[in-house]
Amino acid sequence: MIERSVSQSKPLPNFSGTAMHEVRLTLSGEVTSPAFLRFLERVGADTLKSFSTKDLLVLDALQRNDTVPDPLRARLTALVELGIVETIGRGRGTRYLLSRSLFSALGQKGTYTWRKGLDNQTNKELLVKHLRETSGGTPFSELQQVLPSLSARRVKALLAELRSEDRIVLRNPEKRRWARWEIA
Repeated sequence: MIERSVSQSKPLPNFSGTAMHEVRLTLSGEVTSPAFLRFLERVGADTLKSFSTKDLLVLDALQRNDTVPDPLRARLTALVELGIVETIGRGRGTRYLLSRSLFSALGQKGTYTWRKGLDNQTNKELLVKHLRETSGGTPFSELQQVLPSLSARRVKALLAELRSEDRIVLRNPEKRRWARWEIA
């Protein structure tokens, strides 16, 4: 049921209302994403036959822009090797999304760019631009507002890169509350 639902781009079976001695199942027949259905067709029938239910659940989560549940994360490596899924970032902050080529084939290049986000250099330039347009220095909390889709840890890493490039400086670092970032 689950494989069929995902491969037909339909909502997953709903088991709400299930009790100890009774199973309640609701199946929906509506196609939730025709583009995802075309994506699966593009992957190819032979490849899809080799997929496990877990692989299909991973693809379903990615197409809905959801976080892949921990028990399914092990399947991501194989999907990346097949070129169906791409990685963004490294280490603990690694994110996954469906591949650029498949978004292109679906005529959704803009959606791919939106989901992937801006590259490292562009993010750094946005921070520098904000600092240039701000007088008196900028607190870290304000710089987080410039890149709201990034974690605080990622913004700190970008600031550290800019600092090591001697493009920005941190004034009053010992007084965290009053610390301000400025153009070097």
